[in-house]
Amino acid sequence: MVYIIENNGVYGLTKGQFSATAEQGLELKKQGRNPYLPVDICMEAMAANATFVARSFAGDPKQVKELIKAAFRHHGIAVIDIISPCVTFHNLDNTLHSYTWGKDHEAPLHDISYIPARDEITIEDFEDGTVREIALHDGSKILLKKLDKDHDPTNRKAAFSLLADAELNNWLITGLIYLDPDYPSLFEMYDLPEEPLNRMKEDQIRPSWESLKYLNETML
Repeated sequence: MVYIIENNGVYGLTKGQFSATAEQGLELKKQGRNPYLPVDICMEAMAANATFVARSFAGDPKQVKELIKAAFRHHGIAVIDIISPCVTFHNLDNTLHSYTWGKDHEAPLHDISYIPARDEITIEDFEDGTVREIALHDGSKILLKKLDKDHDPTNRKAAFSLLADAELNNWLITGLIYLDPDYPSLFEMYDLPEEPLNRMKEDQIRPSWESLKYLNETML
């Protein structure tokens, strides 16, 4: 399951009200000053045990595309927080959800590429640097080219620390923040058959009388 949040810090459809992610102290023309601490979507996703957590910026469409492709191939719950500036109600240069601030403060963790299982992996004219390869369940891969931060996205503790540091320093950290590549899919957890349930006949999915009787007896 993939959750994509277009995060602009404001409820534009209701005439520019503060949203739960609006930064504390933000002042808007008709709303006054926001006194509340913002919700960090990635931190909340980590606390809720999401197994794929990422943040991106609408001004970096290549990164957004690669993260979305990887999220859809992940078997667990994937959450992508996309900072998406609202050019009508919330695009002041000094606000944390504006396009200008995002471009000036974006700090990518890595250069991310998603490689489907069916494609051959070839690398030509590869730049200097190190690469981290993470295999997903279906054989597809995520390649992370290290930039200025040595971050291991499979380290849950490091992911929490990264988000805390970003909040303290007003960094717009983007990229793959956390991934559990070993999390089982729902098919594995519940031992589901290969054939889709909605294509099975009644006698294939209806429990036998013996099974129903056993379940009823366990509830007595």
